[in-house]
Amino acid sequence: MANEEAVFFSRVLTELTLTFHIIYATIGVGVPLMIMIAQWVGIKKNDEHYILLARRWTRGFVITVAVGVVTGTVIGMQLSLLWPNFMELAGHIISLPLFMETFAFFFEAIFLGIYLYTWDRFENQKKHLLLLVPVAIGASFSAVFITMVNAFMNAPQGFDIVDGELINISPILAMFNPAMPTKVAHVVVTAYMTSAFVLAAIGSFRLLKGSNHIYHKKAIYLMMKVGFVFSIATALIGDLSGKYLAEYQPEKLAAAEWHFETEENASLILFGVLQDGEVKYQIEIPYALSILAHSNPTAEVTGLNEFPEDEIPPLYIHYLFNIMVAIGMLMLFVSGLYLYAKRCGWRFVNKKWYHWLIVAGGPLSIIAIETGWWLAEVGRQPWILRGILKVEDAATTSAHVDMMLIAFALLYIVLGIGSVVILSRMFRRNPVEQELQDRSREKGGDIQ
Repeated sequence: MANEEAVFFSRVLTELTLTFHIIYATIGVGVPLMIMIAQWVGIKKNDEHYILLARRWTRGFVITVAVGVVTGTVIGMQLSLLWPNFMELAGHIISLPLFMETFAFFFEAIFLGIYLYTWDRFENQKKHLLLLVPVAIGASFSAVFITMVNAFMNAPQGFDIVDGELINISPILAMFNPAMPTKVAHVVVTAYMTSAFVLAAIGSFRLLKGSNHIYHKKAIYLMMKVGFVFSIATALIGDLSGKYLAEYQPEKLAAAEWHFETEENASLILFGVLQDGEVKYQIEIPYALSILAHSNPTAEVTGLNEFPEDEIPPLYIHYLFNIMVAIGMLMLFVSGLYLYAKRCGWRFVNKKWYHWLIVAGGPLSIIAIETGWWLAEVGRQPWILRGILKVEDAATTSAHVDMMLIAFALLYIVLGIGSVVILSRMFRRNPVEQELQDRSREKGGDIQ
């Protein structure tokens, strides 16, 4: 296999692995907080439905954690096998957050196990709730530490290279690079938002399938409220991310916005099609790109004409950016309208068509997460370590990457189908109505 083919298949395999892993990683980061919120609301309101929400979500969460561990381990292995030159350079500098990410996961897993097996051993539910705090913290900090590594790839610092040798290595400085604040905040907050909308989608789907239980209605209302809050946070952090790109990665911002010439009073291009170097069918918002980049409607925004052709990211990232933002705005609107309508007593949000809209919000939110990660990774091209090491120089020269691609693709198919089958069977055989009756008998009360 020629080196060009090895680079190509290494790219494809890495993208496939990240695409699959990010689904489980997002759920793994966001769901623990949702479980904690549900149990806290249940305790506060003395409402058994919310307590059961936490319990059932936890059971499903364990399955996704198991798959996430497998794919996370695969990513670590592939970094060493597919990108040896990158790991040889970066491993000396940015290994600390990789170690801390592992520590955060074990921290989460230990307390998750204790939480799971002590459901009926705490008379005081508040004490049991405290076990969820380290679970949620561990899950979130797993994302924080691994995102620090990705941020380092976009804004490398904490070292010097003199005569081909690494000197003045500072792991702390490497971790707290300029890309870290916005990137970490965006990853964590969008994981919370996506998890909330996925759980709301599940509740809506159960209503559409014939169940009219208040349990699902409470789940939808709670998750739409949480999703709305984190949608607003995502929009605010997205604005800060644009300002970071304008200062530190202007070529990425220009490619994502199809901003070809450096100019003042820059307009923001939404949608559109690029044909023969000309943008068609676009929506232009005057001054908006200058505001996004510099909070000044007349500010100058750097265009792609300032960069060498071989350092310009692929221009199709504009489509990824548009998909991500459009879905984010849609979910902000859907959740906000749902909450406002509930408050005003408007009944159209109880109609089937609106519940189908909420159901669609689950997979759409996952698509937004995927396109956001593709935008982040493809937008850094041709660099694997921006300004220092290009992807083609970091890749393996092995002649067997194509076979690895086939093997791992089969593994992901098995894991994906297996997790869906297990989760569906788990909850189909133990419907919420039956579980509420069982808990009612246990408590000697009347839980409907």
